[in-house]
Amino acid sequence: MDGHPHYNRAEQLARDTFRALMSALSFPGRVFQLPLGDVSTITSFATIGETLLDLETTYYTSDSDMDTYLSRTGAKAAPATQAAYHFYPQVDDMTMSSINAASVGTMLYPDQSATIFVGCKLRARVTLQLTGPGIPLADHLQVNQLPLDFWDARKQAIDQYPLGWDVILVDGRDIVGLPRTTQIEVQEAS
Repeated sequence: MDGHPHYNRAEQLARDTFRALMSALSFPGRVFQLPLGDVSTITSFATIGETLLDLETTYYTSDSDMDTYLSRTGAKAAPATQAAYHFYPQVDDMTMSSINAASVGTMLYPDQSATIFVGCKLRARVTLQLTGPGIPLADHLQVNQLPLDFWDARKQAIDQYPLGWDVILVDGRDIVGLPRTTQIEVQEAS
């Protein structure tokens, strides 16, 4: 016996997914990959949900297919204002009102803010300049399929640090973390 725990396949997937998510938030703007093969964004969201959600957590999604996946975790569906985790495979004008309603926490309990997962396309269209902790110098990230209103809403949400949301961008198996400490300037939209 080597003394190390042996994980079954599901446990190993959850462990590696959690590690990828934490790495993404530790190194904002860097692309990390979920431990999956070539998959759709919906499969990535389901894997993230299975990793983070349990009987004691809450989630919100406006996507009925995503709700079906997330309800299997045993977590409770909650209104956008109360959910700890938000899942948006696609962001459009209809979902922006839910995103704007997401909790930013309180000064006493900033950890009660929402973590928001959004589907997008990385490496295209809108160029963002990122600065802040975990970013050695100003870094650039290209994102598509997110309305410019999303970036304005995020800026308002983090305006009174430590309040704000942590955001994970999801493109298939690629993820990018944008914690509330990351400042984002939209530089170019083509």
